[in-house]
Amino acid sequence: MRNLLLKFKSKDSPYGVTRETLKALADEMDVSETMVVHLAISRFAKEVLPAYEIDDGQLTVGDINRTRKAAEPMLPKGKVINTRSLL
Repeated sequence: MRNLLLKFKSKDSPYGVTRETLKALADEMDVSETMVVHLAISRFAKEVLPAYEIDDGQLTVGDINRTRKAAEPMLPKGKVINTRSLL
């Protein structure tokens, strides 16, 4: 287990909080101060970090052609009976 030294600000701001604020949050939530810090970091991570792995970029022409070829047998066949447009 690794530890982290947390230095508190002298007043609350968007960039940090006082120890008193941390204590008040812990009391309000009925959890430890450590749990409050973990919850805050967890929420911040969900807000900032991507929810999916970064992909390899745009598909190549070959990728698109292979996808179209693989999908072709699954596409509907026959005469179009009726069509609608939202526009």
